[in-house]
Amino acid sequence: MVEESHLSARLTLAKLGIPRTTFYRWYDRYLQRGAAGLKDQSPKPKHVWNRVPDEVKRKVVDFALKETELSPRELAVTFTDQERYFVSESTVYRTLKAHDLITSPAFIVLKAANEFKHKTTAINQLWQTDFTYLKVLGWGWFYLSTILDDYSRYIISWKLFTTMRAEDVTDTLDLALQASGCDHVHVVHKPRLLSDNGSSYVSADLADWLQNKGMKHSRGAPYHPQTQGKIERWHQTLKNRILLENYFLPGDLEAQIEAFVDHYNHQRYHESLNNVTPSDVYFGRDKAILKQRERIKQKTLETRRLQHRQRAA
Repeated sequence: MVEESHLSARLTLAKLGIPRTTFYRWYDRYLQRGAAGLKDQSPKPKHVWNRVPDEVKRKVVDFALKETELSPRELAVTFTDQERYFVSESTVYRTLKAHDLITSPAFIVLKAANEFKHKTTAINQLWQTDFTYLKVLGWGWFYLSTILDDYSRYIISWKLFTTMRAEDVTDTLDLALQASGCDHVHVVHKPRLLSDNGSSYVSADLADWLQNKGMKHSRGAPYHPQTQGKIERWHQTLKNRILLENYFLPGDLEAQIEAFVDHYNHQRYHESLNNVTPSDVYFGRDKAILKQRERIKQKTLETRRLQHRQRAA
């Protein structure tokens, strides 16, 4: 019709209501392959360059069966670090879901309602502290005092007590000052302590001790636990893991706490820390780790592009 029309191609196509780009695309296909080139084609490409190979998906499934406690997010990060091959969290989730390996969490995850208004920018600027209670059968209740670095979420020190007195707080703080080096290294500002309004934290003995150490003290608003949201979240994470069994001796409970603190500080990837461990941030390794992961990601994508071009050729 366009060739036989007495009008120009532009006006003819306008009368037919067909865009010129569409017509010339059809025309090129007709010149190259004849009438066969005008048949409908699938809108999906035959090969997606960024598709994860099947052998990698099988490795992900095998990895998930070995590391049953890891979430899809943790599996993706761990797989990337250990196998030096990038897979996204969504890819891991879809792969595991296809193999019916996604289960409901063993515990309820709660999020803090609000963020801390004045965020820290470096380690040892602000330490959060609080008590939580744990029971030993036949012995009664024990109270865990913890010092958590606000910036890195690193557990600097902890200690199990039978009371919640001011001297118990200072004992834990002494351990934290020794572990961080803030007691024998000259620093411009000592860490500021953040706590709730418990009796051990509002006592005059603690105030005098902090003044002698050159440490400032902030307390959260009453009935607002979100202010200490990070250490509250730590308590929840701890209890979700170690309270899966009963304890009959204080030493058994301390051993489980020690094991989990080591796992939390050095092995467990923290989502709020860009999926590095608290110790990576506290000791300054996080930037190098994130750069290495970015290099692995770029190398993986380049490999997939190359494989796609080879298949297309």
